Amino acid sequence: MIAGMPDSDHPDIRGLHLFAQMSDERFLALMRGSYVQNFPPQVDLITEGDPSDFLHVILSGVVELTSAWNGRETTMATVRPVSTFILAATIKDAPYLMSAKTLERSRIALIPSQDVRNVFDTDSEFARAIVTELAQCYRSVVKAQKDLKLRTSLERLANYLLRQQMLTGEGSQFALQLEKRKLASFLGMTPENLSRAFKGLQPYGVAVNGNQITVTDRDELLQFARPTPLIDDFSI
Repeated sequence: MIAGMPDSDHPDIRGLHLFAQMSDERFLALMRGSYVQNFPPQVDLITEGDPSDFLHVILSGVVELTSAWNGRETTMATVRPVSTFILAATIKDAPYLMSAKTLERSRIALIPSQDVRNVFDTDSEFARAIVTELAQCYRSVVKAQKDLKLRTSLERLANYLLRQQMLTGEGSQFALQLEKRKLASFLGMTPENLSRAFKGLQPYGVAVNGNQITVTDRDELLQFARPTPLIDDFSI
């Protein structure tokens, strides 16, 4: 269902770095033109190549960003609360370079792109926050390219598992956040290659049972993966 922007959603959005320092007056003006929509799983939110009419803020759920060409499709990223997508298209007033769909029931705030651009022109704190956000996105893309171009498929999977282990609290057991077919696409692999890669990591302390991962020897996995913050730390 479609609704206006409830005041109860304002703190989540205001808490994002993008909106944290802008003036109250301009933030409220931006919210007045926005609305919230609840989506069931597997709903297309935006389509690659379409005009960027809205900046999306995911308040709950999970969204997958994908791209397709010549009959092939790949997973580019997954987005979780609370965060925005796709900011660059909104600021540039350019077509979306990726499609987006919900992976589970999701609550999305839609902020008109023209309103975002208007506030960008008049609120210096908001403009600085957007530049910082876009710079961080650029650095994340560079790191993803380094991961893809400098590492073997086995090394990519090993470092992905180490990152996921850290995100889930560094316990020896954790569940994959993506189904294996989507994970293979995200890592630039076929499902068959992913299955072989999981087997190839067994000597380095990785056990797989369905979607459940057990790292039996983290030190051995670290020695093989050789993670570096210049690739694996997306916060810097």
